[in-house]
Amino acid sequence: MPMTIREAGPGDLASLLALYTHLHDNPLPDIGDDLKALWSRICADPNHHIILGFEGGQAVSSCVLVVIDNLTNGQRPYALVENVVTHAAYRMKGYASRVLEAAGNMAKSRGCYKIMLMTGSKEEATLNFYRRAGYNSADKTAFIRWLR
Repeated sequence: MPMTIREAGPGDLASLLALYTHLHDNPLPDIGDDLKALWSRICADPNHHIILGFEGGQAVSSCVLVVIDNLTNGQRPYALVENVVTHAAYRMKGYASRVLEAAGNMAKSRGCYKIMLMTGSKEEATLNFYRRAGYNSADKTAFIRWLR
């Protein structure tokens, strides 16, 4: 059965959280009122998109695309990609590539002039995956300041 891709909606929280356990070994959180309220805000935000790929009804791959309004570059927005994840049993089958392609198409349709993505991985296979997906590591230098 081929993978289907769509934007996450209100009914996808449990599936997405289960998929996120395959991202940096995130624990599965309890779905309490605070988490439900956060999910409602995310779903209502017109600039926050979670792309989900499904195989046989199961969420197997995802990424977040955030579109940011901008006063430069002809007032065209830019986009950030975050939380790229594929279920461990479904890796190396092209699912993440298709999810990233869908995110790129969404960014183009929103008029974005660029997409930025950062990874904490130092594994050459992961870096090459992002390069094959059209991202480069030569144009910008990324810095992170953790706020804890």
